[in-house]
Amino acid sequence: MPITIPENLPAFDILREEGVMVMSESRASRQDIRPLQIGLLNLMPKKIQTETQFARVIGATPLQIELALIRMSDHQSKNAPAGHMDAFYRPFREVRSLKFDGLIITGAPIEHLDFPDVNYWDEFVEVLDWTQTHVHSTVAVCWAGMAALNHFRGIRKHMLTEKLSGCYRHRVEAPSSPFLRGFSDEFVVPVSRWTEVREPEVTATPGLEILIASAMAGPCLIEDSAHRVLCMFNHLEYDSDTLRQEYERDVAAGTSAQVPVSYFPDDDPARPPGNRWRSHGHLLYGNWINQIYQTAPFNPSQIGAASTAASAEVAG
Repeated sequence: MPITIPENLPAFDILREEGVMVMSESRASRQDIRPLQIGLLNLMPKKIQTETQFARVIGATPLQIELALIRMSDHQSKNAPAGHMDAFYRPFREVRSLKFDGLIITGAPIEHLDFPDVNYWDEFVEVLDWTQTHVHSTVAVCWAGMAALNHFRGIRKHMLTEKLSGCYRHRVEAPSSPFLRGFSDEFVVPVSRWTEVREPEVTATPGLEILIASAMAGPCLIEDSAHRVLCMFNHLEYDSDTLRQEYERDVAAGTSAQVPVSYFPDDDPARPPGNRWRSHGHLLYGNWINQIYQTAPFNPSQIGAASTAASAEVAG
């Protein structure tokens, strides 16, 4: 939670530069508390596993959060039980009139397809445009992050010659970012993808900032502040054994699956992997939730039009 101190106190700017959560007295006096409305647009085949992973990382804050599970309107999941989808998920067309403080859009196992070839691409573009008027802040993960960058900024995704899978060391590139409060300078992040965005194309695009990157795996987290979206290409939300499940699935399918890098002890798939990223997963999504709490308008009807101004106020 943020500490409230006078804005003209010298410590205010010092602490903010260090990444400590500070709030001016004037801002605090206008704060009211209400449950945060967070949507999860779940595109992954294993719906229950994915929704549990994200609920875990966003539910670790002291703030009250109401999580809404969302699916594409006409795309039918082949893996999730129909009863589960009917009971807990609402199609996008049913929630498009609502306002959300935050939205998480998961990845999807469709990296090999060009964006327009995805059978729900038109509605997905509609979702992205809808976030600009109905969502205060969005996190787009893996494929969804690349799709958001492509739609909003024209950044291409590039196919890799082999799957990037494993636990790769990453570094903080923007230590003053409020989304990275409490992060170590370097840390491990699970990676699982066939595609990448390239750093020179990102840095050549005004308005984009790389927050986290890896020498081996490239950009990991990019902020597009103008569109109020964080594009996260890797998986701090993963459970300890998620990469193992993916590896065993690929082996069973007869693909030339490589053992995930630096994941199993001594690179031995027979040994259970440890979790070296959980704390940073909680930090990232906890920081995101706290930023929403500090900047989102109390009246949900003002989300969209007012969110850019509110974000600018806190950033300034």
